[in-house]
Amino acid sequence: MPHRELDSLLDELTRIAALPLERGETLPARAYTSEDFYRLEREHIFRADWLCAGHVDQVARPGDYLRTDVLGEPLVITRDEDGELHALSRVCRHRFMDVLPPETTPEQGSLKRLTCPYHTWTYRLNGEYAGQLAGAPLMGKVDFDRAACRLPRYRLEVWNGLIMICADPEAPALGPQLDGLTAKVAPYRLADLVVAYTAGWEDIPANWKVGLENGSENYHHMGSHAATLEPLLPGRDTVVDECDGRWFTMYTPFSADALAEAATTAEAATTAEAAGDGAPGAAGTLIPGLGERELSGMTIAGVFPHLAMALLPDSVTFLRQIPTGPGTHDAHFTVLVPAEVRDKPGFDAYVAAARQQLETIQSEDLVAIRGVQRGLATDPGPSGGRFSHLERPLWQFQRYLADRLVGRTRVP
Repeated sequence: MPHRELDSLLDELTRIAALPLERGETLPARAYTSEDFYRLEREHIFRADWLCAGHVDQVARPGDYLRTDVLGEPLVITRDEDGELHALSRVCRHRFMDVLPPETTPEQGSLKRLTCPYHTWTYRLNGEYAGQLAGAPLMGKVDFDRAACRLPRYRLEVWNGLIMICADPEAPALGPQLDGLTAKVAPYRLADLVVAYTAGWEDIPANWKVGLENGSENYHHMGSHAATLEPLLPGRDTVVDECDGRWFTMYTPFSADALAEAATTAEAATTAEAAGDGAPGAAGTLIPGLGERELSGMTIAGVFPHLAMALLPDSVTFLRQIPTGPGTHDAHFTVLVPAEVRDKPGFDAYVAAARQQLETIQSEDLVAIRGVQRGLATDPGPSGGRFSHLERPLWQFQRYLADRLVGRTRVP
């Protein structure tokens, strides 16, 4: 895209981001297909802002590690012997080998040091020395400063149990930006939950923003999920909170039929347990301490640029959209449950049923996500439509994009 075309696209983003919600419009199609616009997003958003890499339960003990590529490059999250978390590059300082290649190593595990499988260079993981070179065999005959050799480290914050990392040393701390959201999600005690399972879809043929926008509104329940989510969580009943900045929340109450079915299921499980007819199902385990509102519906929360969460009485699912190109992205789901659920006899059956349900919902969403990208690829003119009041988070997202991209990216 010539520079004037990119400037024109940024001008249009500026105009749209300034519109009130009642006149809100979708972004220009080129914002979802342009290679140059995608490069700006990588530089000024994904290389400059806070991104979610996982949950603390995935690195719960000293020596645990979690492999991630959330910044578009190989990274690893580790926990040292003092309980501190570190975010390190996985790129060996010798010949740039991935020290935890997915072809031969699991996504999670435990280790005492990072050892590159190519030439066995080894890196420490303890405290202030995390990432420091510990060993480099057969390097004694060359001029080599071992002390200056270490894996790059990235900033890391833990927000309500979620591991957030940032490549920009000058970016403002994340926690204060999310104080309002912290109050909203506090009843769910995210840091105390544990991972039930993870699921992922790679190389989805759509721009990452299409996926994020789909997961940031319930307006599409009546269409994409007419036979699945809509009968349980009617989109029309959603109340979207009026907030600004980098986070949003909305609440959808369960339908009367869904509440009645849940009460019947809970009563049957309690009766079976009391009669000794079988162990209670893990699906019946609610997050402790929830109030009436949390028990009666679903809260959707999002943190721009790429995180959305579905908070339910018995589980919290968070979704991360990771761009892999201007027209592709990965979607990573992590499902959290109360810690006691993993010890129940019905846990495996619960995971199998929950995973199947997630796959069903995601398959419905992917029809829409792929379909939207196909429409965008035709480079259509302005949509001529308006946002529904239920799409307020998308309008808010446009303002986030303008704040991160406009004014920093002009080329003379």
